[in-house]
Amino acid sequence: MDIQQQLFGIALGIEEPIFLEKIDFNKDEGELHIYINFRRGAKFTCPICGKKECTVHDATEKIWRHLNFFQYKCFIHFRTPSTNCDDCGVHLFVPEWGRQQSGFTILFEAFVLTLAREMPISKIAEIVDEHDTRIWRIVASHVNKAYSEKDLSEVTQIGIDETSSKKGHKYVSIFVDMKEHDIVFATEGKDAKTIESFAEEFPKHNGKVEKITEVSMDMSPDFISGTKKTLINASITFDKFHVIKQLNEALDEVRRNEQKLNPLLKGSRYIWLKNPNNLTATQVKSLVTLSKENKKVSKVYQMKLTFQDIYRTVWDKVCADMAIKKWLSWAVRSRLEPVKKFAKMIKSHYSGILRFFHSRLTAGISEGINSRIQEIKRRGKGYRNIKNFICMIYLEGSSLILPAF
Repeated sequence: MDIQQQLFGIALGIEEPIFLEKIDFNKDEGELHIYINFRRGAKFTCPICGKKECTVHDATEKIWRHLNFFQYKCFIHFRTPSTNCDDCGVHLFVPEWGRQQSGFTILFEAFVLTLAREMPISKIAEIVDEHDTRIWRIVASHVNKAYSEKDLSEVTQIGIDETSSKKGHKYVSIFVDMKEHDIVFATEGKDAKTIESFAEEFPKHNGKVEKITEVSMDMSPDFISGTKKTLINASITFDKFHVIKQLNEALDEVRRNEQKLNPLLKGSRYIWLKNPNNLTATQVKSLVTLSKENKKVSKVYQMKLTFQDIYRTVWDKVCADMAIKKWLSWAVRSRLEPVKKFAKMIKSHYSGILRFFHSRLTAGISEGINSRIQEIKRRGKGYRNIKNFICMIYLEGSSLILPAF
């Protein structure tokens, strides 16, 4: 073996009885081909049971695409033996550098996974000069394997939210471990069946449905019914940001109604939706002026700030119960239909809203994850294939153990 073969052999980690047979560099084709063989009479470990010193039954040449040699494509050819195991029978030996039925080395696949976190799959396919379907297969294979090995035995609190795969397209429901801020499950849809799907998948990862005691969500009727039916030991906390969002919608409806009588309110929507400490100096002056002339919207604005203060300053569940009930009495007396409608919604979801003052769970925990999911959609310009979208969600938002480049 010449020095060149020795160098490549060391770089590839080739050890007896496997040896580097020859190297073929074709500059015109822009390819480097490395041929590997094994010694006559060599014995190998069974790829199924791990039994050592198995004899060779036959051999088949397999080819793996490896990392580029500078700007040139690199391929490993291996006269791959099939082991004859007394217990398992005849099975194809899998070398350390490759994955069975992959066509790519582990290092090449790890390189692809690294790129997949930063750029669209179509761009990766262009860079490595492979069809994007093959790149998706690499990513999906490793993500699915890593997810199947994920341990969820310690999960007791989950948050549920949904996102669309593309604007106006199908939805995916996301389940987050609220303690670890980690995505534990993602599935197509946003109905009660998504909760059932989670409950079916959870035990496959050592999770126990009966151990889930807290669930944070918006006020989706499907999520509520699915949780009550399936997660029987879980208490529901309605996310405070969704509650305040509905109060803001009531505030804006009052503003639009009053705007019909007072055109000065036109263009002031964002002033009323912000808290005073988030307003610019100009907006503060506008708020003071508008508040004097528009009694109804000013009144609802104060009601909103008061309701927010309950979330912000009250930590005791009993005190929160008293404060919310007092606020509801004020809302009913306001004689403003949008506010009364909001108060009715609070009453119908009262236990889940009050539960916040015990669990303290909010969607704020998932904000970092949600921003990453939005970045996935932006980077991929939406996803027509839901499975690919879910695959990327796991890659970005779930702590999976993947091959490192």
